[in-house]
Amino acid sequence: MRVAQPLTVTEDQRATLTRWSRGRSTAARLVLRAKIALRAAEGVMNKDIARELSTDVNTVGRWRKRFAERGLDGIAKDAPRGGRKPTKRARLAPRILRKTTTEKPAGATHWSTRTLARELKTDKSMVQRVWAANGLKPHLVRTFKVSNDRRFAEKLVDVVGLYLNPPENALVLCADEKSQIQALDRTQPSLPMYPGRCATLTHDYKRNGTTTLFAAIELAQGRLIGTCMSRHRHQEWIKFLKLIDEQTPADLDLHIIADNYATHKHPKVKKWLARHKRFHVHLIPTSSSWLNLIERWFRDLTDKCIRRGVFGDVPELIEAIMTYIEAHNDDPKSIVWTAKAEDILEKVRRTRATLDNLQSA
Repeated sequence: MRVAQPLTVTEDQRATLTRWSRGRSTAARLVLRAKIALRAAEGVMNKDIARELSTDVNTVGRWRKRFAERGLDGIAKDAPRGGRKPTKRARLAPRILRKTTTEKPAGATHWSTRTLARELKTDKSMVQRVWAANGLKPHLVRTFKVSNDRRFAEKLVDVVGLYLNPPENALVLCADEKSQIQALDRTQPSLPMYPGRCATLTHDYKRNGTTTLFAAIELAQGRLIGTCMSRHRHQEWIKFLKLIDEQTPADLDLHIIADNYATHKHPKVKKWLARHKRFHVHLIPTSSSWLNLIERWFRDLTDKCIRRGVFGDVPELIEAIMTYIEAHNDDPKSIVWTAKAEDILEKVRRTRATLDNLQSA
């Protein structure tokens, strides 16, 4: 009579097996193997494990044996399988890679599996397998922009320095405008979400006017100061600076991080700042909106409040925005910046070197 091999599991192995057996993103086959190993370590018989996990006895015996022989690696890594080598794929792969990375199809910007398969007289699954093995996704493209600001390094070090080492007796605020926010109404009533179906919105809409949101987020506590105005000239920017002045402790200096929008550098704005000594404006480099942390909050506002909203008029839109700000301020969270200026500068240098090489080629 065959007897199941006893298992001895260490505490570290048990912790790993338990994590694998409960992992939502863990592969199903690894979840099953981890459960088998855990139950086998408890002395449960193979036939009982198989019945409990709705699998067969041979499967239980195989993974029980592999864990006993090789530990965690025995169930995490599959043994190499037999079968002949893929000679057709080996022959076509270089041509698929060369075509994908160096050529374009006639009248199009990139290949699809079908167009490339037709070009090479093969099937689309072959193209897909080669692309997957080499991490190629021609249908995707990432956007980027490298700042050409001559004072890029100086401005970057200044702003990142405020993020990493904020001055004492001062507040650091990231400020900007989100202009032309549209009050959009749908042409037909929307249908609500219910089990088995997502919510729906008509693809077309009616424009009911626009507003501009002026907002500043304070880094230490994450509190937000915001207001909506109909325009975004230097006059409105000065009004917003006055609002910041009113809503912050008078004994603290204010370091305002803003972009290079012309209204932020208007002569009348500069005169106002000269009369209010506690304001210190730090302009980020051009084409570097990622350096202003208010942009991240603007993204959340768009995703959670505006994009799927239905607004009959501008006041309704403004009410929704201000309600969102109030909800944010009810539970604000401090913002932590971790990237060092040296690391960012090195990445920018590498990117510029790559672009220069491409231009000179």
